[in-house]
Formats: sequence, C-alpha cells, structure tokens
Amino acid sequence: MASEKQDSQQRLILIVIFCLICLVVGIVIGFNIYQRRNSTQELQISTLPAAVVSAALNGRPYSAIDDSAAQAASDAATIEVESGIVKFYFASGNAELGAGAGDALAGLIKNVSNDRKVIISGFHDVTGNAAKNVVLANLRALAVRVALVAAGVAEQQIELKKPLKMTASGSNAEARRVEVSLE
Repeated sequence: MASEKQDSQQRLILIVIFCLICLVVGIVIGFNIYQRRNSTQELQISTLPAAVVSAALNGRPYSAIDDSAAQAASDAATIEVESGIVKFYFASGNAELGAGAGDALAGLIKNVSNDRKVIISGFHDVTGNAAKNVVLANLRALAVRVALVAAGVAEQQIELKKPLKMTASGSNAEARRVEVSLE
C-alpha cells in the first residue's frame, strides 16, 4: 500500500514537471514567433509600402516613419552642389526634396550620356530606430530618382547604390542626405 502511494506521488510529481517543461517550451516558442513576426514586419517596411511610395511620388513628406513631428519640423530640406555631386539634405523624419531640386540637378543632367550613369546614394543619421532610418534613406533616394526621371533622365541610366557606410559623419543634419553623382 505504501508503495502504491509512493508511486502515485511520483507520478504526480512527474506530471507537474512535464507540465512545467511544456509551459517553458511553449513560452520560448511563442517568444520566438513574436520576435520573428516583428522582424518580418520590419523587413516588409524596407520594401517601401505603397503609402510610402505614393508619398514620395507626390512630393509629400512621409513622417509616419518617425512619429516625432516636432523633430521633423526642427530643420529644413536644403540642396548643395559640390564638386559635381548634388547633395540633398532632408528634414528629420521625411523625404521631401528641398526647393530648387530641378535646378540643382540641371547641371548634372546635362552631363548624362549613354556611357555614364547617375548614381544615387542615401545616408541617414544615427538617431531613432535603425531599421526605420534605413527605410527613410531608401525613400529619400527614391524621391530623388523620381525627380531625375521627371527631369528626363532614362530609368536605365539611374542606379541606386547603397553607400559603403550608410550613416555619415558630422552632424545629424549633414548625415540625412542623398548624394547624386555621375559614374
């Protein structure tokens, strides 16, 4: 009788241990699925959703990438031409080209020929979410590409090239840029 009671207690302990192991395994699997789902959503963001592309094509800022509207308004988009390279600087959190984009690209466009390509590289600053910054750098490069095509450059003569280093040195305002050059 004592042996049966001891066997049933051992079974009960084994069942409790088994249930605890199943619970821990279930939590680990659930956590991994949650992380993968979130990382998949970030990867889907990097393919530039339709709303983002639409905003770029219509020349509107897409500030939903960075929820900080105050930060987005803190600086303005500008354009510089330096040694044959057109540099578009963007306000924080959006991809709107600065005034005079067409004029800045005009000199570069005159030198486009069949044997030369227009190279577009997008950079970003180090503030905020890194994945969103990469998406924003891509969106900014896409906005410049749209401006080039609108100015008459053939799409096959435009190459979006990821820079060796996405984040640039200097201030955050200098880092939020797209460079356009001829190769």
